[in-house]
Amino acid sequence: MLKMGISLAALLAATPALAQEDEIIVTATGIEQPRDEVGQAITVIDAKTIEQRQATDIVDLLATTPGVRFNRNGSTGGVTSVSLRGAETTQTLVLIDGVKVNDPSGIGDGYDFGHLLTANIRRVEVLRGSNSVVYGSQAIGGVVNLMTGTPAEGFAGNASIDYGYADTLNAKADVSGTAGIASGGIGAAYYRTDGISSAAGGTERDGYENIATNARLKLAFTDTLSLDLRGYYIYADLDYDSFFGAPADSSDVSKVDQYVGYAGVNLALLDGKLTNRAAVTWMRNDRDYYFVRGTDPDYGYSGTNLRFEYEGVYAPVDQAKLVFGYEHERPDYDYFGFGDTASAKINIDSVYGLAIVKPFTGLAVTGGLRHDDHSQFGGATTFGANANYTPNGGATNIRVSYGEGFKAPSLYQLYDPWSGNRALTPERSKSYDVGLDQSLAGGRAQLSVTAFRRDTRNQINYDYVTYTYGNLDRTRAKGVEASVALKPVDALTVTGSYSYVDARDRSAGAATYGNRLARRAANAVSLSADYDWFFGLSTGATVTMVGDSFDDAANTRRLDGYALVGLRASLPVGDHLEVYGRIDNLFDEGYATAYGYNTFGRAAYGGVRVRF
Repeated sequence: MLKMGISLAALLAATPALAQEDEIIVTATGIEQPRDEVGQAITVIDAKTIEQRQATDIVDLLATTPGVRFNRNGSTGGVTSVSLRGAETTQTLVLIDGVKVNDPSGIGDGYDFGHLLTANIRRVEVLRGSNSVVYGSQAIGGVVNLMTGTPAEGFAGNASIDYGYADTLNAKADVSGTAGIASGGIGAAYYRTDGISSAAGGTERDGYENIATNARLKLAFTDTLSLDLRGYYIYADLDYDSFFGAPADSSDVSKVDQYVGYAGVNLALLDGKLTNRAAVTWMRNDRDYYFVRGTDPDYGYSGTNLRFEYEGVYAPVDQAKLVFGYEHERPDYDYFGFGDTASAKINIDSVYGLAIVKPFTGLAVTGGLRHDDHSQFGGATTFGANANYTPNGGATNIRVSYGEGFKAPSLYQLYDPWSGNRALTPERSKSYDVGLDQSLAGGRAQLSVTAFRRDTRNQINYDYVTYTYGNLDRTRAKGVEASVALKPVDALTVTGSYSYVDARDRSAGAATYGNRLARRAANAVSLSADYDWFFGLSTGATVTMVGDSFDDAANTRRLDGYALVGLRASLPVGDHLEVYGRIDNLFDEGYATAYGYNTFGRAAYGGVRVRF
């Protein structure tokens, strides 16, 4: 596996790369920017790729992104976490349509990707590296920014339904349009499956049901004043196998309701040189757990985060831009179960400022500061800076980046009746990277290579001796990311990525000093190819290879590496109808991303899609 990964990395590094389009990025600073103005490592997964890959889970798309590792407790719907560049999974900040959705009642404020399917998502931006200046607490590893569709001009709609292995049904539909001052859209998706046994070696199937809806409305009262309303909702019902000890067949059930809301006003002043955005966002995540279906919940958690945001952008000249803002948020945590209850809340007030300067043609420099005032831990100031230099109008981009990260302990880690520790201190990080994006020959090939390092102090982990959370002294992650996109002819697209991530415990004197951090494989490779035939048929394949890792901090329980192959095809029938299908895990590979949990073997699905 390692030799194959190194060989592909060498291939990517030797591949000539060609000019990129002037793509717009929003995750780096929270505002729209051309890619060649951004000095940070960002990968974009667009609507075409999401539709083409036919993936059900967002994490299956993220897994083909350099620097990303994930683990899932079982199959679709099981608890799923994403690590960026070897950071803790709780150090990944997640946004849906601009709203922070990390759960204040979750372990480490982590976001469970298990219930986030691709149905309503049209674009994903993955920023790798600490970026607390823009996003505050949480963004130590990086940011995953998920966006639903932009309303169409006029009127448009899409719908699809597919069916396959384990009696799996996946259906979705959305409509959007623009009329007068109003533009908006609404979508809904339904997914159900009989599933497989979550526990490795189990015999009973664990079913899953997921309902997701989204809506947005924009009212442009004038050219300078508008109102944005957005909403997202997920309901999930999962049969899972008990994790109190080694996973084993059980009758356990979890139910989740997740609500996401955004209401914002946009106002432009000074002939458009000063833009202002004021918004209220709200996220609530209710999780109830049952030992037996049909009974009252045995225990549960509820996390709520109410935020107020103000962001101003002042651009007095084309060569300079100032981004500044104020944020107030109030995370709430509630727990019940086993004869006990707990609740807690905090307040965080933040101010930040960023300057984006272009001192001469080809160079863009960004730098800024943020100060967070935490009601329990006091003040924390973070700094970040990056630069992007292109000597040839975007054909070559040289990037350098430095970012500081800050993450306060979660309310769960502080106040959980069983494992909480009120003596925890905030995590801090410093992240560095340098990268090159090269393109040639009109965009027929594109290459990106990035080297990175991140040092983290006071990282929080679970202590299996005391059964409480505690601070590690230090951890370090370093490595290399590479990606390539080739289009040798118009009909053929080939993309590939490789990443080496060396994430270790660096706490001097600890028994685990020098050990690899759990569930973070050093090597991962992904290669995809899609071909459009002259008669309309599109065929494609993705190969993903992940190296060995360990499931525990002591590095005694190994998770073997694995290689997965997926095939897909689609064929238009007329102007509005398309049939499609895919085979996942073609060679029926047995593997695990979390010890003791099962994963799908070979599975086939087929469906139809309609557009109007």
